[in-house]
Formats: sequence, structure tokens, C-alpha cells
Amino acid sequence: MDRAAVGPVPDVLHTCAEAEAYVASVCFKHGPPRLAGVELEWVLHRFDAPAAPVDLSVLIAALGPHTPTALDPSSPALPLPSGSTVTVEPGGQVELASPPMPGLGALVPAAQRDADELHRLLAAHGLRPQPRAADPIRPPLRVLELPRYRAMEQSFDRIGPYGRTGMCSTAAVQVCLDAGEGPAIAARWNVLHALGPVLVGAFANSPVLHGRRTGWKSSRMATWLSLDPARTAPPASVNGDPAAAWAARVVQSPLLCVRREGAWAVPERITFADWVRGALPTAPTTADLDYHVSTLFPPVRPRGHLEVRYIDGQPGREWVLPTAVLVALLSDPVVIDRVLEACEPARDRWISAARHGLADRVLARAAATVFPLACAALPAAGASPEIVAALEDVIERRVLRGRCPADDPLPADDPAAGTAPGDIPVRADAAFSLDPTDRPGIPEGDRS
Repeated sequence: MDRAAVGPVPDVLHTCAEAEAYVASVCFKHGPPRLAGVELEWVLHRFDAPAAPVDLSVLIAALGPHTPTALDPSSPALPLPSGSTVTVEPGGQVELASPPMPGLGALVPAAQRDADELHRLLAAHGLRPQPRAADPIRPPLRVLELPRYRAMEQSFDRIGPYGRTGMCSTAAVQVCLDAGEGPAIAARWNVLHALGPVLVGAFANSPVLHGRRTGWKSSRMATWLSLDPARTAPPASVNGDPAAAWAARVVQSPLLCVRREGAWAVPERITFADWVRGALPTAPTTADLDYHVSTLFPPVRPRGHLEVRYIDGQPGREWVLPTAVLVALLSDPVVIDRVLEACEPARDRWISAARHGLADRVLARAAATVFPLACAALPAAGASPEIVAALEDVIERRVLRGRCPADDPLPADDPAAGTAPGDIPVRADAAFSLDPTDRPGIPEGDRS
């Protein structure tokens, strides 16, 4: 057989040091930070039967030549007119992934054109995108019968109920940014994590889940933080070399599955390091390690670029706002330094951000500094005057008032009518005990 015809043969990994070196070399691509992309997810409902599960035959008909091959192996899987690709998540959520583009001036119009076209195709077949970031109506139901998702469901089920919800009932705005070069890589890694709780709180948009108000502003983020902390939690520290720290985390993380013919293996309590040391019959390869990396879902995931995963899906065209904020704030090293200073008191308040949004005063104070910085940096990042005006409006209407999208009622929330907010806590309550500093209205330093 011509080896060139089938591609390079993956290298066998003999030591954990080899595995960590490989991860560090592929997960942080060095270069000037020029490009940005966005991945937009939506939970889908039928216009005529919102509680019905997504019918894959209808979704395939709607997507036509843009159908991903995971749904239809014969599909050409053509990109949308501006170059975005379409994928489908386990519960039938649809995702649009833009190509990387130089700045907001190119990215936003292209992604919006493709989002409009995607929504037109869906509407023509009776499907509508949910404006919330979590399904407010249906229980989680996996509709994709792929080995990856069967294995993922089996693995998460061993831990608790949150895995199915995260897989099948949530949607995010994921912003993709160049990692940078030299010392800037560590600064960009640091600031994206420092910003995390502030932006989770500011853009929290999932107060209703499976027909109930959960008491969390971002039920989506609460779910993802709960479902498998070894796989989804933020790093314990962002100091030091991010590539080395990430590589060590990857190798020490538990395997979700092992690909093979037929049903995939779902080993229990075996890390990739264990596999390298001989815990499984065959030695792992770099291809196995690449796949293992794809089964980790932290708030910021290095994939050559940096994939920011912590922002709730937004209603309508409001996905532009978190995208613009992140691109603008990371466009200038001086701005990055100011953001780090403003966000330091709020750095670890992930749980409070998901629970309270900007009703947490520590988060609100940081947001009141960070959002005007973003607004001032938008023009240099290529934002149109319309985006600047939209962010100014959100600062005045929501940020400075301690509000987030979850505080604005939507018709989609109707299934929860009759249930008072907070009466039925999301199951993540069992995983997270909130100390007094996580209550809204408690100033930083007042911990009595």
C-alpha cells in the first residue's frame, strides 16, 4: 500500500514525557495574533411541536448540501456562502463554525450572513433556534447514534446526570482567538481565564432548564462545571508556562473512550498516562492523543488557537457582543494588563457567575471596568459603529445595572410558568456548595 495515499502513520507514544511534548507542540501555535473566529450553537425546536425531539430526517432535509457527513455520509458538506461549516451536536443542536478572519470587520458580517442563511434553511422545514442557551422544554435526549457520543454518554452517566444535559440540551457562543507568540501567549491565556467569571455573569442566558427555573442565571455553565470536573473545570492555576501546564493536564486526565472496531471501549479511572504506562493492551499513538484532547472541555481549550467555551448562547444577533468584547480586549497588550487588574478580585468566581450573573457585586465591579475598556478598543479591532452603539446600549441597560440576558423574560421561558425562580435548584447544587462570598450583594472582603 502507498503510505502517502493514506497519510502519515501516527507515532507510538512510549513515555509520558513524549506525550506531553507532543501536546505542547500542537495545542499552542505561535504567531502574531491576527485572526478570530466564532462557533455559534443553537438548540432547535419544531414550530408546531416544541416539546418533540429533533427529527434528524427533517434536519438533513433542511441543511441539504450543508449537512455534515456525520449525519449523511454521502453529503458534500458544503460550507455556507461565507465559508462557515455546519455540524450537529448529540441532542440535535446545530452549530455554525466560521472560518478564521482578520478582525471584527470581516468576521461579524460573514458569520451573520451565514447564520441568517442557516436559520432560513431551518425555518423552511419548520425548525427554529432557541434564544436561550439551554433547552427550557425538553429533557435531554441524544439523537445522534455515533460511537463518540455513545461512549461519552456512558462515561458521563457514571458520574452523574449532568453529562446528558450538557451534551444534548445546551448551546454556547465559542470565540476562537490566536494564541499569540512569546510572552504574549501566557498573558492571553491568563486574561481569558481572568475574564471568564465576568463574561459568564454578563452574558448568562439560561435560567430555565427542562421546564423548570433552576435558580441559576447560567444553567448551562452550572451543568458543564458539574458534569466531569476533571474534564471541564478551569485550571487550578494559570501561572507559569501554559503549554506545559496544559500538556500535563491532558496526559493526567481520564480517558473518555478508546476507539476501536464496533463498540468503543469506555475504561474507568484510566488516565492517558496510565495508558502510556501499559494499562491497556495496545500502546497509544499521537492520533489517540489528538482524540483524547478533543474529549476535554475546559472553559478555555487550546487547539492551536484558544477556544473560549464559557459564554452562553445569545438571543438573536447578540452573539456579536461577547465576540466583539473578547476580540477587542485581546487586541492590545496595554488593555490586557488593565483587564487583568480589574478582574483579579473576580478571577475564581465561576460558580457565583453561573448562579447570580452580575448580581454578584464583585463581578459587577469588574464588569463596570472591563466593558468600557472593550467599547473603547472596538474601533481598532475593526468593529462597525453599529457594534459600538450596541455595546454601549448593553453597558447602560444591563452591565451597569447588574443584569444579564437571563434577567430579561422571553416567551421561551413560558414552560416554567408557575415555578418561582430558585424554588427548584439545578442538580449542580449537589456538586457546589456556595459560601457566603458567592451570594449576590456581598462586597469583596466582607466574608462574615
